[in-house]
Amino acid sequence: MQRQNHQDQPSGSIRHHEVAIIGAGPIGLELAVCLKRAGVDYIHFDARQIGNTITWWPRNTPFFSTTERIAIAGIPIQNNHQQRITGEDYLAYLRAIVEQFDLQINSYEPVTSLRAVADGFGITTQSRWGRQQYHAQRVVLAIGDMHTPNLLAIPGEDLPHVSHYFRDPHDYFRTRLLIVGGRNSAVEAALRCWRAGSEVTISYRHARFDERRVKHWLLPDLHAQIEAGTIRFLPETIPVEITPSHVKLLPTSNGQPLAGPVLQHEADFVLLNTGFHGEQHLLEGAGVELQGANRVPVFNADTMETNVRGLYLAGTVAAGIQQRYTLFIENCHEHAGKITAAITGQWPAQLGSVPARNYQEPLERIEAN
Repeated sequence: MQRQNHQDQPSGSIRHHEVAIIGAGPIGLELAVCLKRAGVDYIHFDARQIGNTITWWPRNTPFFSTTERIAIAGIPIQNNHQQRITGEDYLAYLRAIVEQFDLQINSYEPVTSLRAVADGFGITTQSRWGRQQYHAQRVVLAIGDMHTPNLLAIPGEDLPHVSHYFRDPHDYFRTRLLIVGGRNSAVEAALRCWRAGSEVTISYRHARFDERRVKHWLLPDLHAQIEAGTIRFLPETIPVEITPSHVKLLPTSNGQPLAGPVLQHEADFVLLNTGFHGEQHLLEGAGVELQGANRVPVFNADTMETNVRGLYLAGTVAAGIQQRYTLFIENCHEHAGKITAAITGQWPAQLGSVPARNYQEPLERIEAN
């Protein structure tokens, strides 16, 4: 397989492309397939490896979505059980997509700067060969929305026995584990760690779990374990300090802390399932308008083009800082189609039916340098 070698490029040279895709998650890869099939000259970057966010999922975690909803580029996901697949299975599928279509991706080359210029965009990256410069007439941001954990900003949050990432229930075998949170990730972690031999306690700021935010097959199981006393539940509590031996918890009302007695809960490990948020500095640097408390980017829903001409959004980045998730892999496939149609005038056949807007009239295409 051919791979780009920056050492072959003259020092300080600027490479020109018609389109740059930033982000190689599922929707970024799906768009790359669409553009390659359409003969568009593009370059593709990712700060890490393809599908990086999925690599820090807990081991053997199945998707909520069924396989047909997360398949990309018209390539079905096959398995031997016809059920939902795990994150590991999906990463293998994504690798196969890259191999099948021979997608060229500049992995481990983070984009550090994106700026609008008169004839497109200036892109600066930091590769292992040093600082690189590119120019693209159009740019697609497919960077996702889960770059950084939501921090509690409390003392002790950075201690070595505290984590925002759940890796494997085996890590907590025969330990006292306090899990903070009350949505899918917290509930699933609690059940898996208890079954792996951990003494599990859940601290949640609310009095009960929200049935709308927890998978329907998890909540009855958790309720049964709490009722049986095998998993301890501390409702209406919030951590205010973490020490090497215990966690200080305050009482809450409607999710807000009260001035009341502090509960000291002993724990060997603390898992903070407080969610994640996206990084928006590339949008800001390019001049994308962000609206409201959730900082939702302004874009045209027919083409996914932002208020900055030639700059498009693909995937969950279009939702801003999601508090209640509205965009997932399964409802972002059409983003790849809309962007491809906006650039080439043709809806990609592998994505199936065309949305209501007529994309068959060719749009003006910017000629490559």
